Amino acid sequence: MTESRRPRIDLEKSLAELEEIVEQLESGDLPLEKSLKQFERGVRLSRECQSALKEAEQRVQVLMDSELKDIDAETLAALDGEADEEET
Repeated sequence: MTESRRPRIDLEKSLAELEEIVEQLESGDLPLEKSLKQFERGVRLSRECQSALKEAEQRVQVLMDSELKDIDAETLAALDGEADEEET
């Protein structure tokens, strides 16, 4: 799915709601039907959070790859030389 079709979630808000659902379910005070609805909501939130985290990770990877491409060969060779010296 592209960003235009999927609204961005507020990760912190979703995680807080997920934690609240877990606490409710662990308490055992909810009727069965309410527990099932909360469980379903929790699964959806969990998937949305995982998707948002994966998307963020991919964005960071793209940025990191872009930064690495910007390093010239001489700088990269110097960094490799420093790493070799540290190993010995």
